[in-house]
Amino acid sequence: MTEDLALIEAAAREAGAEARRLKAAGLKTWAKDGGSPVTNADLAVDALLRTGLGEARPDYGWLSEETADDPARLDRRRLFVVDPIDGTVAFLKDKPWWTVCIAVVEDGQPVAACIHAPDLDETFVASRGGGAWRNGERIAAGDCAAIEDCRMLAAVKMFSHPAWPTPWPPMQVEARNSVAYRLCLVADGRFDAALALSSKCEWDLAAAELICAEAGAVVTDHRGRAFSYNRPNPQFPSLIAATPALHPLILERVRHIDLPD
Repeated sequence: MTEDLALIEAAAREAGAEARRLKAAGLKTWAKDGGSPVTNADLAVDALLRTGLGEARPDYGWLSEETADDPARLDRRRLFVVDPIDGTVAFLKDKPWWTVCIAVVEDGQPVAACIHAPDLDETFVASRGGGAWRNGERIAAGDCAAIEDCRMLAAVKMFSHPAWPTPWPPMQVEARNSVAYRLCLVADGRFDAALALSSKCEWDLAAAELICAEAGAVVTDHRGRAFSYNRPNPQFPSLIAATPALHPLILERVRHIDLPD
């Protein structure tokens, strides 16, 4: 996977530079079905990556947020799973929390990953069995073992909802637009957990999950189920990423929730 990792890291850096160039030139924005924003940069970066990676690995399949899904990918043993710009809202609002996400998935599991945050000058990479790295330095998840006072990435309002059987203790809760970047912050120990009780997609998680796993963090859905990739329906119901000691404590609080698969 060494060659694939070098390939996707170079591609992510090129894509990030192109996104910044297009933003400086002035973005065109419209709403996708469902209301989320998309820009000409999202589509241009998607095309850039699809062309470059496709030419380098013509036998790999392709799954991207900004490309119409082709079921032919299901017959490929390996594929690229891509989010050209994860955190488009941040990208539009001049916040730095947007990323370019690329994973190589083999037999349903990520084996090489790169998440590049151009405005933060941070690049996270991982390969199966090769550890996780940020800007050339090895990273590791923290050892937090209590929910109280943990550093949590999630929607603040979620924890004050009256429907919780047991109130959540005080936590240091913050938000970041890019789902993938949230997981990177758990992987490198700056935060202890990330929780989302809403659907996420394979392109949100494939690269980030491998980076977390190689850094020692645990990633599942809200029922404790592991993720697999290159499925007909690329959506997952929820997300928990946390230190090994914290993950079961969060799981105990949320696994009763009924969410559509």
